[in-house]
Order: sequence, then C-alpha cells, then structure tokens
Amino acid sequence: MQEQKKTIVVLFGGQSSEHEISRISATTIMTHMDPNKYFILPVGITKEGKWLLYNGPVEHIKTGEWEKYGIPTVLSPDATQKGLLKIVGDKVKWIPVDLVFPVLHGLYGEDGSIQGLLELAQIPYVGCGILSSSVSMDKVYTKIIIEKEGIDQAQFVKVFRKELSHMPVVVEKVEEKLSYPCFIKPSNAGSSVGITKAHDREQLIKGLLEAAKHDRKILVEETIIGREVECAVLGNDQAKASGVGEIITEAEFYDYEAKYHSESSKTIIPADLPKEVVEEIQEKALQIFKAVDGRGLARVDFFVEKDTKRVVFNEINTLPGFTSISMYPMLWEEKGMDKKALVEQLIQLAMDQE
Repeated sequence: MQEQKKTIVVLFGGQSSEHEISRISATTIMTHMDPNKYFILPVGITKEGKWLLYNGPVEHIKTGEWEKYGIPTVLSPDATQKGLLKIVGDKVKWIPVDLVFPVLHGLYGEDGSIQGLLELAQIPYVGCGILSSSVSMDKVYTKIIIEKEGIDQAQFVKVFRKELSHMPVVVEKVEEKLSYPCFIKPSNAGSSVGITKAHDREQLIKGLLEAAKHDRKILVEETIIGREVECAVLGNDQAKASGVGEIITEAEFYDYEAKYHSESSKTIIPADLPKEVVEEIQEKALQIFKAVDGRGLARVDFFVEKDTKRVVFNEINTLPGFTSISMYPMLWEEKGMDKKALVEQLIQLAMDQE
C-alpha cells in the first residue's frame, strides 16, 4: 500500500532585508523536494507582510513575478485546524498542512517569530525552535551564551540605541575595552546588513548611528585577523558536523555585497587546514549548536587567527542560505549528500520532532 503524500508548506520571502535571498533559497529547496512523496504548497510573504499562496512556475519565485499570481492566505494559529486558510472573495477554504519548511532568513523568520506561530498551530516545522532561533539571531545574547561555554570569541561591548544620545560616554566605553579597527553590528540583522568597520573615532560614531537604524541593540566587536571558515551542523539530539569551508573575499569584510554580488568572493571546500584545527572547529560547532538548544540545521562560523591558529567563534546561523553560492549545502555535498538527500533529511528530522 502506497504511503499517503504529506502536504508541506514552503514559506519564503518575508519582511527582512534578506527577502530576495529567501526567494532564491526556497526555489532551490522546492526543486529538490520529492514530488512523489509531498504536495508542495509555496506560500510567500511580501515585503509588506502579506501572505499569498502561489501556484505557478517555481522560476517566478526567484524573479518576484510570483506576487502577481498569489492568492491571499493565512496560516491559522488555531491548533485544532492545523492548516492554511485560503481567502477567495468572501469564501474561506481550509487546507490541512502536515509540515512547514520555513525558508525565511533574518527578522520575522529566523528569530523565533515564525517558529512561535507554528508552535501555536502545533504544526511540525523544519529547523530550530523558538529559543535557539531567537538567541542565535541576537548577536549579543549569542555571545553571552558562548562566553558561558568558555569558547574563544572576539571581545565585545554592548550598546543600546538610547545610549547614543550621550555619544561621548558610549565612545569612551568602547575605547576603554577595544582598539581600532573594530566592527559595529546591529544585534539582530542578517546577511551583514548594517555592519561597518571603524578605523577611528569618527567612523565609530557613524557606524553606531548606522547600526541603530537596524536595531535598538548594537554590538561593537574587536577585529580578529584571520581566515573566515564555516561548518555545517545537521541533526537533532545526535547532530553531526560537516567538513570545514573557507571564504575568500577581497572586500574589507564579508558584507552583503561580498556575499551575494562580488565575483571576487569565493569558497574553498574543504579548507586547507591542519586536521587538528578542523576537528576543533567541528567539536566547537557541535558544542555551540547544543548550547543554543539547536535542532535540524545550523551553520557555525569561525575565524582561524592568522598568527596563533586560534579558533575564534564568529556567529551561528540557524537558517542558512540555500542559494547556488551558499556554503551550507555545499559542505554536505562535499560529504556525499546531494541537495535532494539533504532536503529529505531535514524534512525527516522535523517529522521526528512530532
């Protein structure tokens, strides 16, 4: 007897600065889902926050044309419904849902918001839960957790937007602990949006004001000189770590432009590192994943310090990209798991959470 197909909603788009990247990631994931096992329901969220059920060529999701054909739809938080409510004129049609695959990067998608809605609805979903999503999205609180774990990371200063009305006091606080150059980051923005590098006091002030446009909480961090490397984690209680990949960029740091638009940026998999350094990165990636109560997937980023070869934690990303240049799927491909097998594994891990 053939097993009944499961209905999976793939959520994409969203109101964050990573809306376009989310659409590309969702296209990759949907084209690698098994249509013989699943009914795939693409549901896009516009930049304005409107939810639309889309039924058309997958390529239109990448280009943005999908919005013209979307039907107003909401995901019900009612746990007795467990599904979508499609709105056509004055009629509402209920569509039962077995699983949601959130492919929403950044705010309102990777920060626990959508995970909270899905918990209310009692619908299983791919990826990390509310706690791990929210603390991993918040750079300041991630650093507090990592500090407790005793893992090396860059020195940092936490600043709140309201403190910037007394800028000389903030500058003094930063300069007491850190030297130039230093990085200024919004605590809750993804894809390096709003991040600047300050070489002096004037640039620090400009950077603080820029970061404050994106978040009320700001992280000022020491500069680590070294190689940027990434490690993928996959699994629930018995999570495993991939090999290690390295990012090479000519930009001063790996910002949004360098990630997605620069031809000079490239990835090297596997990274040319001593075996013991690779093993240390893998061990720390798993330790960090466990510390934030991760499940499903995450990508953990580190620096390997230039002179000391010290492994320094940078950040954890609980919903890494699935674009053609994204490190997460490439790291598993290097281990022999292609995108189709990876997507299937993520779905099964989510089903196991039921």
